[in-house]
Amino acid sequence: MINCISIMPMEQKEIESLIKVSIPDAEVTITDLAGDNNHFSAHITSSLFDGKTRIQQHKMVYDALEGRMGGILHALSLKTTVKKD
Repeated sequence: MINCISIMPMEQKEIESLIKVSIPDAEVTITDLAGDNNHFSAHITSSLFDGKTRIQQHKMVYDALEGRMGGILHALSLKTTVKKD
């Protein structure tokens, strides 16, 4: 017998919430690219990105998702921008 575990996809609000917990001043815009709650695009703007490379900025976002990337969250295209005062 094979065990099947059904994994529910992440909701956009959950993704946004996780990001805002780790990056409190983040402005987050999330788009469901395929309408399947599995393929998203996210644009995150934060002053905390200032002085960081694009790779460091993206790592901050992935860290905020607490290991869900590649599992519950199948695909996330990121665009990060430094928030200017």
